[in-house]
Order: sequence, then C-alpha cells, then structure tokens
Amino acid sequence: MTAPATRTRTATPRDRRLEALAEAALRFRAQVPTIETWGRRLAGVLRGGGRLLACGNGGSAAEAQHLTAELVGRFEDERRPLSAIPLHGDTSSVTAIGNDYGPASVFARQVRAHGRPGDVLLCLSTSGRSPNVIAAAREARRLGLTAWAVTGPGPNPLADACDDAVTVEAAATSTVQEIHLAAIHLLCGVIDDALGVRP
Repeated sequence: MTAPATRTRTATPRDRRLEALAEAALRFRAQVPTIETWGRRLAGVLRGGGRLLACGNGGSAAEAQHLTAELVGRFEDERRPLSAIPLHGDTSSVTAIGNDYGPASVFARQVRAHGRPGDVLLCLSTSGRSPNVIAAAREARRLGLTAWAVTGPGPNPLADACDDAVTVEAAATSTVQEIHLAAIHLLCGVIDDALGVRP
C-alpha cells in the first residue's frame, strides 16, 4: 500500500501579507538604535515635567493615540502617568481650527497652544507627505520643541522637516502601519526601562 501523496499548500494572499510584514520588521531592525535614543531622551523630558505631543491622520492618528494612551495609562508595568497629548483627539479644536484657519493648521496651532521648549512632537505619516503634519513639525521646531517623524519609505518631506526620523521600507500602507505600531511599543519599552520601571 502506498502512502497518500502530501498536498503542497499554495501561498495565499494572507501568507504573502505576513511574509511582507516579517520582511519589513527585519529591515526595521536597523532603525532600533534610533528608537532607543528617542526613548531615553523622551524619558528624560517626561521625568522633568515635559510633554509629548503626537499627531497623524487616519490610521496614523490611531497610532498617535495608541502611543499617548500607553504613556498616560501604562505600557506593560505600573508607573506614574506621563504627559502625552494626541493632537487629533480634541474634535472641537480640530474642527474649529480647520474651519477657521484651514486643514493645514489643525495640528500646528495646537503645537503653539500646548508645546513648550524642550517638549517633543512625534509625527506619524505613512506617506511622509501630509501637509498638516509637516506644518506641525515646522511649527514645533520654530518654537524650540524637538520633532521626530515615523514614516513610510524615505526620503520624504516630513522626515526632512523633523530633527530626526525613522522610516519603514514597505510597499503597502498596511504593512507600514503595522511596523509603526511595533515602533511605538519599542519606544514605550525603552521609556519604561529608562525610568526604572520594573515588573
């Protein structure tokens, strides 16, 4: 009696999506030293009473709010709350500013309101070309904040507008966003380590 033939499984679109994510994650490892530098710097800012502002549009807005929630709440272990504001989160301000000053000003005007020299603005954009995020970065630097960008493939205008940037080399927007979430979690881990948070 012969053994039944083994069926070869054909790669599906879901397989290819996971493979693209794994490849992008491995490429992103080269950016981890920058994330570590940012985390230590940001821990010092937050420890000293400074603040993180974060902005993005659409999925990047969700990522920005995820980051600020991890800091105001907690990441993996207990620690004091840290000051972090997602600039899209105040819908009344966003819609009023957009109506009165135009959509390109919705984040920059809030940077003027909430940012202080020494604070940090984290800008998220899969394209790196969002006018309102670029305007926020330029305003932050003008006011003496540090501006960092987390974007898709570089070079791009947002990365150029910021003090420093990490870029994700991936073709699909969804893959870029998935790596952005990993970058946020890496950043939160470094911040907690730098603040001496222990399980």
